[in-house]
Amino acid sequence: MTRNAMSQAVRYGALMMAAGLSMTAGVAQAQDSKGTVKLAYVEWASEVASTNVVRAVLEQQGYDVEMESLGAAVMWQAVGTGDADAMVAAWLPTTHGDYMAKVKDQVEDLGPNLNGTKLGLVVPVYTYEKVSSIADLNANADLFDDKIVGIDPGAGLMAQTEDAIDEYGLDNMQLQSSSGPAMTSALASAIDDKADIVVTGWTPHWMFARWDLKYLDDPKKAYGDAEHIDTVVHKGLKEKMPQAYAILDNFHWTPDQMGEVMLMNQEEGSDPYENAKKWVEENPDVVAEWTDGTAQ
Repeated sequence: MTRNAMSQAVRYGALMMAAGLSMTAGVAQAQDSKGTVKLAYVEWASEVASTNVVRAVLEQQGYDVEMESLGAAVMWQAVGTGDADAMVAAWLPTTHGDYMAKVKDQVEDLGPNLNGTKLGLVVPVYTYEKVSSIADLNANADLFDDKIVGIDPGAGLMAQTEDAIDEYGLDNMQLQSSSGPAMTSALASAIDDKADIVVTGWTPHWMFARWDLKYLDDPKKAYGDAEHIDTVVHKGLKEKMPQAYAILDNFHWTPDQMGEVMLMNQEEGSDPYENAKKWVEENPDVVAEWTDGTAQ
């Protein structure tokens, strides 16, 4: 065989070996992935935190994960049609109750992943020592410059607060519209000055992880009873991806744990996905409870 022919043969053999290795790697990569789980969510701080954490855990267990931010109604529709496999963002029984009713035959509710959601009026703990109930606000209006610091005027929480003002006869208090960030900015300034302030608030929210805060007592239940956030999946996911289904079914955490992730997400320039992966790495015992018994 000539030197040129030998060289060509060597090159050909090398190319075939490389192609073979590439094909083997491709097969191995395909075998490593257990499939793609599609998660739908709403762009709320709580749901950004929870959905990214679930994504990080599912990826840790070998799944590819796609996340899609949608409006609440579209999110429910997506899980109902199967365009999305699951969501961990179902506020029930009231906030998303109408959406649930429309798709109940196409979805499976796996139950709460977070208990203790709440709406109401919130004050710093040092203020709570002086005023502990919504019923006491009228007589102490001067402590708060006669105002309740609210959020966006179209928010359901604002409508409930207007109802609470009527329910408790808070003639001396005025609800001030602003926004979520403006409300927490006002709260931060008041706490820095040790000043009294009352704001519209909800749990879960990162502000409870940053400051010592208390809800004012609501003996008339103007804000209703607490809700819970559920995990809801498209029917058939259990058969399609039993391990992913089991992890989603096991997923449950506390408002304090969620608050830790939400607080991380408030840092300037932070990435919610990277923060979720970091939290998952730093809380192996919690994650182990979600993945326990799910190995295939």
